[in-house]
Amino acid sequence: MLAADMENQGARHILVVDDDRKLAGLIRDYLGPLGYDVTLRHNGPDGLEEALATSYEAVILDVMMPGMDGFSVLRELRKRSDVPVLMLTALGDEADRIVGLELGADDYLPKTFSSRELLARLRAVTRRSRPATTAAAPLVELVSGPLRVCEETHTAVMGDEPLDLTTLEFAILTALIKAKGRVKTREKLIEEVSARRFDVFDRSIDVHVSSLRRKLGDDAKQPRFIRTIRGVGYSLADVEHESPGKA
Repeated sequence: MLAADMENQGARHILVVDDDRKLAGLIRDYLGPLGYDVTLRHNGPDGLEEALATSYEAVILDVMMPGMDGFSVLRELRKRSDVPVLMLTALGDEADRIVGLELGADDYLPKTFSSRELLARLRAVTRRSRPATTAAAPLVELVSGPLRVCEETHTAVMGDEPLDLTTLEFAILTALIKAKGRVKTREKLIEEVSARRFDVFDRSIDVHVSSLRRKLGDDAKQPRFIRTIRGVGYSLADVEHESPGKA
């Protein structure tokens, strides 16, 4: 192993839920020497129980499992936990990826993944979920009208109401609010918020934006916050001078 690949912040606790015991074991064997403490569960009910009972930095969750599949696990998990979830899907099965993202998965990985790709995606979703640690530094908020985002505490607020965002949704909102009205291309957003290479057929960023819009109470046809620039990407509308109650 290259020294550059080693995690330097202590053990990271990861849960892998997959009925393919051989693959789950390979994931554990690869991540272990890189500083990850990996727990394995091989069916949906056991995986859900473990994810809710123990604090994990991320969950790697297979879609296709007998009995309780990964979608059902994710649906129940999201009712009580915002732990980052990386879903394992069948190669080329876009429907599985879209459903997983809509249910609150943070990213997905086809089951033909390389070990380095797994590590890159895992690092991306966990990095986005960790608040920054800047001792004694004042907290800085990014503000756009009623929207307030704080990277240090990893929180987003609409007026006085906190927003329940996934790690990728929070990262997208942060990127858009930092752009101060400038257009962010889909390619740039994907580069900034995940370890994924841009693919013109990849709808993942659009699914995350759609979910983010719903949580903002936004309307894609007449957006107050996130505007779609057809064929290009997205921008955050200038609402600096609007009051929180304005429609």
